[in-house]
Amino acid sequence: MILITGMPGAGKEEAIQALIPLGYNVLRMGDIVREMAKAKGIEPDMIGRFADEERKKHGPYIWAERTAERIEDPEKTVIDGVRSLEEVEIFRKKGEVIIVAIHASPKTRYERLKKRARGDESDSIEKIVERDMRELSWGVGKVIAMADIMIVNEGSIEELRENIKSALPLQTRK
Repeated sequence: MILITGMPGAGKEEAIQALIPLGYNVLRMGDIVREMAKAKGIEPDMIGRFADEERKKHGPYIWAERTAERIEDPEKTVIDGVRSLEEVEIFRKKGEVIIVAIHASPKTRYERLKKRARGDESDSIEKIVERDMRELSWGVGKVIAMADIMIVNEGSIEELRENIKSALPLQTRK
C-alpha cells in the first residue's frame, strides 16, 4: 500500500495519476471527508472544520479508519491525504506501507491552490495559511518527516510523474 502525503497544493493528485496506469486503486481520504460532510449538509467552506471536529470527537485516526474499511487489495492501493502518524498505524494494520511525501515550496503551493477550483479552498493567502496550520496541527509534518520516499515537485507534471514512478521500489511498479 502506498500512502501519499504532503501539504495542500504540493501535487499529491498529480503523483497519484502516475500510479493509476500501474494498476493501483485510489482511495482519497479527502473525498471521504467531503462525502460525509455533504451527507450532513455541511457547507464546502466548513469541511476543514468538520474534519477537525470529527478528529477531536472520534480520535486522530478516524478518517483513516473510515478509509481503511474501503480497502479491497492493500498491495495495489494508494491512499491519498494521510495527515498523521496515527493514521499511518491504522493502514499498517492492513499491510505493508510505503509513505511517499510530495513536497513543494509554500510559494509554489499557494500559486497552485489559487488556481485550483475546489469549494473547500480559498484564493486568499490568509485562508491558505490557516489551512496549512490546521493540517500541521493534525501531524502532517511528522508523516512527511517519516516518509520512505520524498519527491520534490517544483517542475512540470511530467517530471513529477516520472519521478514518482522511478522512485518506487521495483516490486511496486508491477
